[in-house]
Amino acid sequence: MSLFLARRLATLLLTLLAASLLVFAVLEVLPGNAAQLLMGPDAAPEAVAALADKLGLNQPAWQRYGQWLLGLLRFDLGLSYAYGSPVAELIAERLALTVPLALLAMMLTTAIALSTGLYAAARHGRPGDTGVMLLSQLGIAVPSFWFAILLILLFSVKLQWIPAGGFPGWREAEGGGLWPGLQALILPALALAVVQAAILARITRSAMLEVLREDFMRTARAKGLSPRQALWGHGLRNAMIPVLTVMGLQFANLLAGTIVVENVFYLPGLGRLIFQSIANRDLIVVRNCVLLLAVMVILVNFVVDVLYAWIDPRIKTTEL
Repeated sequence: MSLFLARRLATLLLTLLAASLLVFAVLEVLPGNAAQLLMGPDAAPEAVAALADKLGLNQPAWQRYGQWLLGLLRFDLGLSYAYGSPVAELIAERLALTVPLALLAMMLTTAIALSTGLYAAARHGRPGDTGVMLLSQLGIAVPSFWFAILLILLFSVKLQWIPAGGFPGWREAEGGGLWPGLQALILPALALAVVQAAILARITRSAMLEVLREDFMRTARAKGLSPRQALWGHGLRNAMIPVLTVMGLQFANLLAGTIVVENVFYLPGLGRLIFQSIANRDLIVVRNCVLLLAVMVILVNFVVDVLYAWIDPRIKTTEL
């Protein structure tokens, strides 16, 4: 197991390095001048050149990449061009919203998908199975931003149960609190979860149908276990490997989806910070935010690999 983890950690570090190089290179080829955008179109060339020199934009690309990596190792992400604040503080402030939103969306996705997928597999070929497949196909076809608008029209405009947008914060002293904060995230999380839950439900159903045909499931039934006990006690764990694969990929989609959904609900999260920084050409903020999203996705896939080995020990023994 230690050799298995060592190989996975080595792959993790190499992937992180490759991701940092890719993020830096992609943002370098973008057109435009950050100094010109900050100074305005009517600024004097001398002033623009002085600001570019102050921001280090005139340095060679390899030198700026090296300085950026050294700053990451020291947890020094630099100063924002547009906000004039440390990038680490901006990101930490926005993560306090984006991370709970993504986790809540993932929890909803998992709960909806596993329950409906297992329900459909247990009733294969019956009306319940057909209904779940029809609803999942509809969920896949619906864009998350369009579903978010429908949720606002229904629950905020029509029923007036939940605010249409904004975030009150997690501190009661600032007019927020745990329940008001969660209430503001319910609709965005649901908008993110519907599409992902529809995909995951179909994967869960297919994986479970494969497991139900295995000999050990017939043996479990022959030993006197009820269909429910055999399904949850023996079938679910053996069907989780393809499900976990999709869940790891879906977490990346949820993080990317927050960029759109946060703008629909006017939430001051990481996605909205990226959107505003792109508009301001605040590349140092965009670069660190995109790398952070990439790191989160890579770490999730690392955890999924470790869970593979825990669920099915044959995986780590075949690689050693």
